[in-house]
Amino acid sequence: MRVTGPGLSLLLGEFRDSRRALSRILLWSVVEALPTLVSGLAVSRAVDHFVVGDAVVGLGYLVLLLVVAAVGAAATRQLFPWLAAVVEPVRDAFLTAVVRGAIAAATGSAESGDTAVVGRLGEQIQAVREVLFVVFRVVRQIVFTAVAALVGLALLSPLAALLCAAFAALALTLFALLLPGLAERHRAVLLAEEEVARQAGTTFDGIRDVIACGAEGRAAVEVGGATDAVLRQARGLARGTALRNWIVFLGAQLPLIVLLAAAPWLLRQGHFTPGDLVGAATYLLVGIEPALRRLVEAVATWGLEMAVSIVRLGEGFSDPAPAEEELGPAVAHHDVTVRRLTFAYGPSADPLVHDLDLRVPEGGHLAVVGPSGAGKSTLASLLAGLLTPTRGGIRIGGLDIGDIRPAELRQLLGLIPQEAYVFAGTLRDNLTYLAPWIGDRAIIGAAHEVGLATLVERLGGLDTLIGPGGIELSTSEKQLVALTRVYLSPARIVILDEATANLDPVAEARAEAAFARRQGSLIVIAHRLSSAVRADQVLLLDGVNTCLGSHDELLRASTLYADLVGHWTFTPTA
Repeated sequence: MRVTGPGLSLLLGEFRDSRRALSRILLWSVVEALPTLVSGLAVSRAVDHFVVGDAVVGLGYLVLLLVVAAVGAAATRQLFPWLAAVVEPVRDAFLTAVVRGAIAAATGSAESGDTAVVGRLGEQIQAVREVLFVVFRVVRQIVFTAVAALVGLALLSPLAALLCAAFAALALTLFALLLPGLAERHRAVLLAEEEVARQAGTTFDGIRDVIACGAEGRAAVEVGGATDAVLRQARGLARGTALRNWIVFLGAQLPLIVLLAAAPWLLRQGHFTPGDLVGAATYLLVGIEPALRRLVEAVATWGLEMAVSIVRLGEGFSDPAPAEEELGPAVAHHDVTVRRLTFAYGPSADPLVHDLDLRVPEGGHLAVVGPSGAGKSTLASLLAGLLTPTRGGIRIGGLDIGDIRPAELRQLLGLIPQEAYVFAGTLRDNLTYLAPWIGDRAIIGAAHEVGLATLVERLGGLDTLIGPGGIELSTSEKQLVALTRVYLSPARIVILDEATANLDPVAEARAEAAFARRQGSLIVIAHRLSSAVRADQVLLLDGVNTCLGSHDELLRASTLYADLVGHWTFTPTA
């Protein structure tokens, strides 16, 4: 598995933006490694002076080692703020990229979303954060410790340093050859875990259907099979990871055995003093062996986990926007034309919208009515570009909706569903989400127009914090927030999909009147007959049958519309 793709590009981009923090990490890492560099030399000199009876100088070398160790500990303390300055922005960048990718995937398809994205948002992003922190805190320390130990050993005995470097290079080469296989096993485990999340998410989403159809056993088998696959892949990964012990033996423990076996000869020939022998063993036991063991362990587990997670997360990023010249022409005007529009949920399903012809002129006001299940909300999603027609097309300003630049289409159209979305933040944040440049004066003006001013006053102003989901707001107040948000947006075609269903008739009339006065076109999926009465045109949907005209025209021409009027509760409004 090659570690390439959008995930790696994002990671490297964040590193480029953190050059200052990385330079500080490099500086303090060098200082932190000084105790390892000095350890073998100080022990060697201390032993040699103790052997000749010069205890004071020997103790002086040991005191020097303690001082250098204190300096190294101080450097370690200085490292942590800089580590956070690198790791936390990476976590935030990956979270943002995955959320954007998930939203792009959900809005670009009529199919249900990928429930495995929860695993990427939770475990995988957190794994990247934690492993990256481990890499910078542990692996960085390991590498600098090993290099410092080899440098110190070279100063003490070039022959011993050459021997240890040869064994370490051989061990690391073999370890590098094992890494691709280990990476594939890590990826297999990760994909198996995602499959568990997907299977479980699909089962839980449709749990009522599962129970109603008596399919509990089949659902359990499917989820259980995915779980068993995770266990099999994890066992294979554990077997491959166990080989790292041989790498450590070859790179650090075998050189120590060779050095001790050759010690009598080295001492007789004068190549080593007793202090040199103890110092070399110190470098191997305290510096190189622990460093190599932790390096192999970290790379074989944390490092591969991070690499696989980065690649996998990158696969969920949204595609970069195409160049401006490739995106197509801009919309010159905003009339909506529908020709032979047909849509069905599946090739064998009856169409909810069939051969519909419709024109809403720029600045027009259309109400869509019909019995439950007639396809009103489906039509709203088609007009908003959220569903792709089975046949026919929708044109805005003479351009097919599929040819309009995506960014412009999202600014051009404003769809407000019945379930209003309110997020945690200030009231101002919620109202200006689609137009962050709007000032307070315009916000207050829009609140008075739509009917939100009472809520603003009750909450104590625009800077009042709102909890997740607008927990302190009523359903009608949430709808007013959503309505005012789109009222302030640059949208020139607003679609209200029963977005005023929880308002009383007077508040509904006020909100619709505000949007009717606002620049642009208004399409209302009507919840009450009063919405149809206020509209310029009324579209009656009844499966394959449609009828278009004014309220009075439909009363005369359509028995179904007259029947709806007769059964629809209508409260006259001021």
